[in-house]
Amino acid sequence: MRTNNMAVKKMTYRDASKRLKEIMAGIEENRYDIDELVPILKEAKELIAFCNDKLYKVESEISKILENKPSEEE
Repeated sequence: MRTNNMAVKKMTYRDASKRLKEIMAGIEENRYDIDELVPILKEAKELIAFCNDKLYKVESEISKILENKPSEEE
């Protein structure tokens, strides 16, 4: 399963992470032909960027929520 940029944007974090694990396993097990490596690595790069962006956004949202939450000591 190869993904393009539009497909990556519609993925969930879980799906992207799963696909990255599949790619890593394929590389470790030498499943890819030399001609497949460049497209596979490009896909992995897109997936990594997507996951990093998603993690950053979630971290920011959580920080905002926690900053606005009144402390229990008040």
